[in-house]
Amino acid sequence: MSHLRLRGGDREIDLIVEGPDGQVLAIEVKLASAVNDSDVRHLLWLRDQLPDRVVDLLVINTGTRAYRRPDGVAVVPLGLLGP
Repeated sequence: MSHLRLRGGDREIDLIVEGPDGQVLAIEVKLASAVNDSDVRHLLWLRDQLPDRVVDLLVINTGTRAYRRPDGVAVVPLGLLGP
């Protein structure tokens, strides 16, 4: 597990989980209940850069429901991840 921050802060992703075969799960954490396009822009950029390695994109937020956005990004409230 690591994070990504490019020089100058142009791109930043809170958590990168890499599997044993190079698969990538990218996660953003947002202290807001709503997720908008600007919240997922770096996740979508990473998927464009590593199309064969990114297996999923996830935003953990403070909302009340889990759903998948039309662009494929999963949105999951922190409260649903466990006690």
